[in-house]
Formats: sequence, structure tokens, C-alpha cells
Amino acid sequence: MTSCVSRLPANRFRPIRSTLGIVAGLAIAAAITPAAAAETPWFPMKLYDASSGTPKPAEYTPLPKAEKPYKLCVLFPHMKDSFWVAVAYGIVKQAEAMNVNMTLYEAGGYENLPKQLSQFDDCMASGADAIIVGAISGAGLSKKFEEAKAKGVPVVGVANPLPPNALPAAIYVDFVAMGAVTGEGLLAQAKPGDKLNIVTFPGPAGSGWAESFNEGFKKAVAKNPNAKILAEKFGDSGVAVQLQLIQDALQAYPGMNVIWGTAPTAEAAIGAVAESGRNDMKIMSSYENQAMLDALNRGDILAFATQYPVGEGAVSVDQAVRLIEKKPVMSFAQPLASAVDKTTVPKLQMDLVLAPGSWTPVYSVKAK
Repeated sequence: MTSCVSRLPANRFRPIRSTLGIVAGLAIAAAITPAAAAETPWFPMKLYDASSGTPKPAEYTPLPKAEKPYKLCVLFPHMKDSFWVAVAYGIVKQAEAMNVNMTLYEAGGYENLPKQLSQFDDCMASGADAIIVGAISGAGLSKKFEEAKAKGVPVVGVANPLPPNALPAAIYVDFVAMGAVTGEGLLAQAKPGDKLNIVTFPGPAGSGWAESFNEGFKKAVAKNPNAKILAEKFGDSGVAVQLQLIQDALQAYPGMNVIWGTAPTAEAAIGAVAESGRNDMKIMSSYENQAMLDALNRGDILAFATQYPVGEGAVSVDQAVRLIEKKPVMSFAQPLASAVDKTTVPKLQMDLVLAPGSWTPVYSVKAK
């Protein structure tokens, strides 16, 4: 069966300003065409099954098809960058494969929790069979999760962290571990005796993932006595906000020689550092997007981390269908975080990381 999709105009929400050891068995060419991406199955996907509380290596394979054309409602913090475009791509392709209906809403930014709460209500009112949510704030949505549970509507968390056991199923990385892999990568590339004067730009305060990324990174770099955290600058994960934070830090901390933070941080930092003439600056990103891949290939950043967002989106759809059909479900799946630098990027399974460059974000899928 095929699905009909509703698309926005080709220029809307394109990832022009793009916004986290590579797993054995996940190696394909780094450059992948849209046609190849469509033909390459994403499953079985290697990840951790953390349902029991102790992560165990596992492989995830979805159901071949849903029993009925269910209605899935999807909520994202925003679609400003290619990270969330990649999650959307995984959701859309898996919804098409399983022949279910899907409608996606985005709140416009991490400062817009009230809008996401209202959109959650819209999902409930629309008669959705299940809701998939990239939560702006897991704690902020807790009452909505309880309302959905009381009405028998399963909710699946995707990409962003949640309080323990907040939902019947979720897929998101261990963010502390993900922050740590970039910290370890920084230390690995530093020369003996190098002084690392670091300012971190973790992302929006209160998001959960920003604090966890930062925690993991700090723990990793603390192993080197020559590494010093000068300051931590939290802010919305948009390029404009991050650019202002970086410009302020360049003035306030003249000894800073490492910028670590979100993908938009790194993107903003490349231009700001060039303008300031700071050729000694090292830049690292705590997660992935198209801009980070391009920057790495150009040599503008040292590394980024990945959590396979296309795979996360696809898994979340299958988790939702399994919950609707009351079938066995991996209640907590965790992608395997890995650091990507110039030596490892050729091994990256790109069809699990980024949407094809020609893909236009899709906000609805209609089952047939």
C-alpha cells in the first residue's frame, strides 16, 4: 500500500541553518544519494534496550505493517534545523511504510512550551490513536502525559529526554554519555601540554538535554588537568541567539580557545571566530546536522556527536503502533552515541543521520 503526503513549498523550513567507536555493522559510504537512501533499509538498527534500567546491546526491527491506518499525532519543539528535519524524515518514511496517518506540529522553539501544551490538546481533540512527542520539557508536559494515559492514548517520547518512566515507550540517547564522547574526542586531539580554556554553550536551560550534554562533557574533560571550563552559557538553540552568546564570550574571555556547544553554536562560531582572527580556536559540536557534516569536511570544526535521528524517528513510529495494537514493545530504546571526526566520518551510516538533501519537510501522511 502507498501513502499520500502533504508537503510545504520547497523553500520552507529547508535546513539552510542546520541544528548529537561508530557502531559495528553500521558502515556505508558517507555520501549517499536520495535514491540510495530510499532503497537502504534502516533496520535492523543497533541500539541499547534500556527497558529494564540496564542498557543492553540490541537490534531493532519494526513490524512490517500496521493492522489499521491509525492516526498518529507528532509534536516537535521546532523545525528550524536539519536535526529535527532528520527525525521528521524517519517518522514520515516509517509512517508510509506501515500505512498509517500522521500529522506533525512544531512549536517554533524551546521557549514555546505553552504552544506545545496547546498542540498536545489539539492532538487529543483530533482523536489521535497515539502521540509522538519531542518534548520541550518532559516535566512541563507531565500533566498532559497523565491526561493521555487516563484516556487510553499511548504517548511515545522521541529524541528529547523525559523523567524516568514518564511514558510507556521512548527513544532517546544517553545525553550524559553523548556529551562525554565529545569531551573525550577533544582530549584525544589535544597535544601534550596544550592548555584548553573552554566556554560551553550547552543549549536552552531547562530542556534537560542541554544540562546533560554539559554534564557529560565536563566530566570527560576534567580528566585533563590542563582543561579548564571558563564559563557555561545557556541559551536557545538558534543561530542568532548563539552568535550573540559567542560574541559576548569572545569579549569577556580573551583566553578562551575552545568553543563547545550545540550545532547552531558551532555554526555561529565559525564566522565569529574568523571575523575575530582567532585562528587558534577549536570548535566542537555536541550533536549532528548537515551544517556540522559540511563544517567537519571543510576542517572548520574538530568533531560532532551523533545519535542517529532518522533512526530515532522511525523507531518511534513502530513503538506507537505496537502500543496501539498492544504488542510487545521496547519501552526504552537508546541509540549508541558516537563521536564523528574526519577519520570516522566515512563509516557513518548517513541514512540514519540526515534526511536526503533534496527532501522537503513533510507535515502529514495520509494512509491508503
